[in-house]
Amino acid sequence: FHSVLESIQGDDNLQSMIVGTVMRKIKSRTWKKQRYFRLQEDCMTIWYKSKKAGNAHSTFSVGDVEAVREGHQSEVLMSIADDFPPDRCFTLVFRGRRGNLDLVADSAEEAQAWIKGLRKLIENLENMGQSEKLDQWICDWFKKADKNKDGRMNFKEVQDLLKMMNVDMNEHHALRLFMMADNSQSGTLEDDEFVHFYKMLTQREDVLRVFQEYSGDGQKLSLQDLEDFLREQQLECEGVEQHALDLIERYEPSETAKMFHAMSIDGFLMYLSSPEGSIFNPNKRNIFQDMNQPLCHYFISSSHNTYLLEDQLRGQSSVEGYIQALKRGCRCVEVDCWDGPNCEPVVYHGHTFTSKILFKDVVIAVGNYAFKVSEYPIILSIENHCSVEQQKVMAQHLNQILGDKLLKTTLDGKIPIGLPSPEDLKGKILLKGKKIGGLEERLNGVEQDSLTVEVSDEDEVADIEEDNHRNDSFRCRTKVIVSGAHVLNSRLHGVLSESRLCRCKSKPRLSKELSDCVVYCKSVHFCSFKHSRIHSKFYEISSFTESKARKLMRETGAEFVCHNARQLTRIYPSGLRTDSSNFNPQDMWNAGCQIVALNFQTAGVEMDLNDGLFSQNGRCGYVLKPDFMRSPDKGFDPENSPNHETHQPLSLCIQVISGQQLPKVNIKEGSIVDPLVRVEIHGVPQDQARQETRYIENNGFNPVWYDTLNFTIHIPDLALVRFVVEDYDKTSKNDFVGQYTLPFSCIQQGYRHIHLLSKDGTSIPPSSLFVHIRVTELT
Repeated sequence: FHSVLESIQGDDNLQSMIVGTVMRKIKSRTWKKQRYFRLQEDCMTIWYKSKKAGNAHSTFSVGDVEAVREGHQSEVLMSIADDFPPDRCFTLVFRGRRGNLDLVADSAEEAQAWIKGLRKLIENLENMGQSEKLDQWICDWFKKADKNKDGRMNFKEVQDLLKMMNVDMNEHHALRLFMMADNSQSGTLEDDEFVHFYKMLTQREDVLRVFQEYSGDGQKLSLQDLEDFLREQQLECEGVEQHALDLIERYEPSETAKMFHAMSIDGFLMYLSSPEGSIFNPNKRNIFQDMNQPLCHYFISSSHNTYLLEDQLRGQSSVEGYIQALKRGCRCVEVDCWDGPNCEPVVYHGHTFTSKILFKDVVIAVGNYAFKVSEYPIILSIENHCSVEQQKVMAQHLNQILGDKLLKTTLDGKIPIGLPSPEDLKGKILLKGKKIGGLEERLNGVEQDSLTVEVSDEDEVADIEEDNHRNDSFRCRTKVIVSGAHVLNSRLHGVLSESRLCRCKSKPRLSKELSDCVVYCKSVHFCSFKHSRIHSKFYEISSFTESKARKLMRETGAEFVCHNARQLTRIYPSGLRTDSSNFNPQDMWNAGCQIVALNFQTAGVEMDLNDGLFSQNGRCGYVLKPDFMRSPDKGFDPENSPNHETHQPLSLCIQVISGQQLPKVNIKEGSIVDPLVRVEIHGVPQDQARQETRYIENNGFNPVWYDTLNFTIHIPDLALVRFVVEDYDKTSKNDFVGQYTLPFSCIQQGYRHIHLLSKDGTSIPPSSLFVHIRVTELT
């Protein structure tokens, strides 16, 4: 337990954090309240409370903090910049979708102590090895269970701990383990005794069974034993002897075993729990795909209404939406621009009560965060409702703030014959929007009259109208009936009024300055695939609402795929999704649509699929489409895919063996999870499938299934596999426990651990599943 505590010795910042500090917690210009913050002795938990609120307090883990920003680096702190100097202000940015914590210290020295101290703790955590992490988890459990804080645990405290850990163990067995661990026979467990108890509790019979199957003497794996395991079970074939030696060197804790080139059960478990033993193939984690293909040959991670943190009607608009999306690898963000006061364009969801932010602040945030996670190009999808005057201001901000990052002309200054590649466009920000004329006219020095160009063809106006007709929500064009949603009423009424007005008078004109910022992504209205085939230019892009895209897919799927092999397509959610819910992106990827825009702020299966697809190729936000989707003459039809001659169906056999330390979902006292595992295949319609294991009663700590699930995959290149753990409930909907989604093509075969993620997509160590996977060709 002392490894983490050693880090505080001699560190004045951490010492001062442990003593504690009174700081102001800031939520808005008017909400500024004093809170007492301190670091707990474990150096892992921040504890804080109001000065007035009696014993009530809150805590969060240092592991939940992604970054510490210094100074006025959030909207909230910028809004109070006149009240507090930047050297006293800092912001804690949390993982997932949790909001920031903005703090103001009483002095610059106190602020620095917390900024430097937290950064050191975060760095320590990131550099922790597996065994240190294990020690930390054990330490955490000990602290939780040691109710009277005397540094030892009696049997009653151990029983309470078992419930906390999701274990339903009978009293007799628990007492037997307790007595075996109590070497001092004091009736309590101290440090080392508790570690022994934890190790007995977490002994992995499932892993031991595999270990003993390959161990010659049942005690260790010789180098040859380990090689046999790697060849026969993990299906490794090249450099196996060297890999076995590397694994022993890396994961075997016993120096004696290392000397004899052998691996103990502890080393074997460490290997299977490591990234190398995970289901995700490490060779696919970094960039491994060809990044020199045209942009239209890639799926591109894309966000819809990026500025919103909540729903589409009353939700808060924030530059944090852009920062969070870009940090998740998003490469196409949306900016809805409207005329603002003082000739400063604003960004918000028009005709709603969502709050407004300055266009200028969005551009600053994009400029600062565009290339922190990926160096490949960003596409700014502009939905332009501004007057010509404010469009000129937009162009000015884009040029001044982004500078050379903004792509202003073709890469070589010549008329190109196709879209450039992500590699060509590294470090560049592209604007998607309306353009006066085409690239050819611009490069040949021919100017067109801006009067001929309408501003916005994708403000979701006509699409909302179309969706409502399709859903029979509208009985006529002048009267909207939407029960219980006055604000939705006003949104629809506003956009429809605008839609009808647009038919009577011309839309606002486009400014030449803004038009000049659009190069490779000129927004055009879609007429038909035949029209596009004859008339469209490679740099033109059309946007479709989800329902229009589905209709095209059903009626002309092969043509849609062919269209997407030549030029970019953007799909966005229906205007009726006012709760910021998402459509299934897989349907759109099946047709080769590149820019499938999702509400990143909304957790759920749709974002799990998006995170899963883009978890490969260095999480760079670009994934190369399969070759049969990149050539216009392949004739692939997603609705009728198994008949496509180029595909060999595969059989996927998954044995779900066990689960480890699943999180509690029900905070009710004494409630323990009844876990089941569901495996879902997301792909072309013929591949969509799901199967479940049985549920295990009252055991979230170490449930064992050994249940086998079998699937047939016709188009492996488009398939995603999602593992979901749920808490079974026979009377109501099952509760979500954790999930993990990955591309079928990234699966490693053999015995593998699946490290589960929360609903927000953040890791929840040490929760995992242990599985065995086989993929074979169907004959």
